[in-house]
Amino acid sequence: MRKPVVGVIGNCHRVENRFQVQMVGERNLRAVAEVSGGLPLMFAGAPDITDIPALLDTVDGIILTGARANVHPTRFNVDPCEKHEPYDIHRDEVALALSVACVARGIPLFGICRGLQEMNVAFGGSLHPEIREIPGRMNHRMPRLENGEIHPDPTVVFADRHDVDLTPGGAFARILGCEKIRVNSLHGQGILEPGKRVLIEGIAEDGTIEAIRISEAPTFALGVQWHAEYDPQPILVGRISRRRNPPTACDAHARSPKLPSALLSPATRRKQSGLDISVK
Repeated sequence: MRKPVVGVIGNCHRVENRFQVQMVGERNLRAVAEVSGGLPLMFAGAPDITDIPALLDTVDGIILTGARANVHPTRFNVDPCEKHEPYDIHRDEVALALSVACVARGIPLFGICRGLQEMNVAFGGSLHPEIREIPGRMNHRMPRLENGEIHPDPTVVFADRHDVDLTPGGAFARILGCEKIRVNSLHGQGILEPGKRVLIEGIAEDGTIEAIRISEAPTFALGVQWHAEYDPQPILVGRISRRRNPPTACDAHARSPKLPSALLSPATRRKQSGLDISVK
């Protein structure tokens, strides 16, 4: 049986302040390859390079990864501000259109951090540029040293930081077999108003939306605010799989979408039950 091909979106970077490149964090690629048993395929977050219909004819699922750049505020009718830069307007264009296209065509979609935010904006929602500025919210950004630099130890940066209460009876609660998990959420932007088809699946202890799904999606269309790609365990719970597998595999995904363990935080996986669910 062929491996499922999972498209992983790239991010715009400049190397040596001269060379424009598209990059993907290796942890995202290894999570797909080593844990979910898929073949990761990076595609450019640039609309003049990536043909979305052709991409979706090729892949069996899509992952929208986290990224340093914020979603541009004009995408949700807010004026941009220099202090909330950098932005990646080309990735915005690809990711927002791709989110809608995946749901319309029934292609599994999973958003991580910025990916969750893109899914929300794609379906008409809005973001707050700096969640920690809302009264009562905690600082969800990376931990820093006293001198202001980001902590150099990735085990500290990506450590599980706070609890998330999952919606009772929701997709995540049924998949994981519990209603509370602990996650390694790291972000500045966050969901302010959910989009029309965006259903809240998990909320942090300070009220920040941490997990969503898109209603009435033919297959799973799920997003998490935490960095689910970090430190995945070699336990295959499911695959982002679609058309070119035998019909039984395709049918299984339509009826019982699962989350690959590669896409879950360590604390989430420890509570995992492996239950099949049908997301309505």
